[in-house]
Amino acid sequence: MDARLIAFERLLNIMDDLRAKCPWDKVQTMETLRHLTIEEVYELGDAILAGDKEEVRKELGDILLHIVFYAKIGSETNDFDITSVINQVCDKLIHRHPHIYSDVQVENAADVSRNWEQLKLKEGKKSVLEGVPVSLPSLVKAMRIQEKARSAGFDWEEKTQVLDKVEEELSELRVELASGNSSKIEGEFGDLLFSLVNLSRFIDVNPDEALERTNRKFIARFKYLEDAVTAQGKKLTDMSLSEMDAFWNEAKAKGL
Repeated sequence: MDARLIAFERLLNIMDDLRAKCPWDKVQTMETLRHLTIEEVYELGDAILAGDKEEVRKELGDILLHIVFYAKIGSETNDFDITSVINQVCDKLIHRHPHIYSDVQVENAADVSRNWEQLKLKEGKKSVLEGVPVSLPSLVKAMRIQEKARSAGFDWEEKTQVLDKVEEELSELRVELASGNSSKIEGEFGDLLFSLVNLSRFIDVNPDEALERTNRKFIARFKYLEDAVTAQGKKLTDMSLSEMDAFWNEAKAKGL
C-alpha cells in the first residue's frame, strides 16, 4: 500500500480516537478552532520566511490536523466528510486546469491565471473579486484584489506608469497634509499604499513579505541599540538621536 495513504489513514484514525476519548477534542467546534487555525497559518508563514524547512514540515502537519478536525466535525452533522472535501478539490482542480486535463492551450502562468478566473465566473461567481476573503489582512487583501483585477485585463501596462501613479498619490497626500483634513489624509495615505502594492507586483516583490522582513530587520537593529545602551549603563531616554544613530549604524555594519 502507498506510504502516503498509510500515513493519512493513521492520522484519520488518531482523529477518531481523539474526538471520542479526549476531553479537549470532544468539545471543540469549528468556531473554537478558527482562531487556532489562523494562528497555525501565520506560524507556517513565519517558518517559510525564516527558511526553516524542519519548522515548515511541523507547521504543515499542524494545518493538516486542523483540516482533518474540521472534516471530522462536518461528518458528525452529515454536512461533509474528509472524502467529500478531497473529492471536491480534486474535481475543481481538474475543471480549472483544462490545459492539463483537456485541450486548452496556454503559453504561460498568466494565461493559466486568466483562465482560472474566467472559469470561476462561469461557475456562478458574479465578480472576479468574490474570492478575496473579507478578513484578509489589508496589505495581503490589496495584493489579491490587484492580482484578480489583472486576470480580468484591468491593469497597468508598464512599470513606469505605476511609478508615476505612486508619485501622483504622494503629491496628493502632501496636499492633504497641508490642509490638515484628517479624513482626506487617511484616504490619500490609503491610495498611496495601494499604489505601492501595485508597484510591488511590477517589480516582482511580495509586499507583505517585504514589509515583514523590514519589520524583523528593524527589531534586530533596535534590540542591538537597546543592548548597547544598557551596556553603557544608560537608558534610551538619556541618549540623543545622534548617539542612538551611531549604534544603529553599528548594527547595520554587522549585517543586522
